[in-house]
Amino acid sequence: MADRAWELPAAGGNVLDRWPDIAATVAPHLPDHVQAVAFHPETGQLDLRPASPAYATQLRLISARIVAAVNEAVGTDAVSVVQVLPVDAAAAPWTEPAAPAPPPDAPQTPVKTRETASPGFHRALAAHQAAAPGRTVDPSITQSLERQTAAVRELSRRAFPEREVAADDQPALIEAARFQRLRAADASHAAAFRRARAE
Repeated sequence: MADRAWELPAAGGNVLDRWPDIAATVAPHLPDHVQAVAFHPETGQLDLRPASPAYATQLRLISARIVAAVNEAVGTDAVSVVQVLPVDAAAAPWTEPAAPAPPPDAPQTPVKTRETASPGFHRALAAHQAAAPGRTVDPSITQSLERQTAAVRELSRRAFPEREVAADDQPALIEAARFQRLRAADASHAAAFRRARAE
């Protein structure tokens, strides 16, 4: 079915056949008051006819839930929109669009290919290929790309600098400052604890 692109029409038939079960998963009272009339696979439209204007309003409010329930039931994204029909209307059944018929007086001619083309076509093709310029890369574009790449690398280096290590294997200045702050915080905690114990 997938190889022959029959999935969507088959899913549409499945939707119409299984509508009572699908509708019951959305709301238990829907199968008795809403009828699935048609499915249009080329647009993904499901036509529903409610029994009353109140149900028409409810269908419009829960149309997203209906689309999700139908697609989950059939296992594809066949339905994309729900069309709520008037209470007394019937949807026109979907029909395969007819292929345009060739004019009756059109002569049946063989399809022309490059091998069977006229000598004039071959001369024009040769002239075009001789006059077509070869592909060259503009040097200004190459230089612009190189400048852009260098600028991006520089911005990346500034935004994410590598951790510096001092020559004598000591932590870098940032690490040393962080260590000092931690020691000062520990010292203030210890002093506060001693004061609280003394009091």
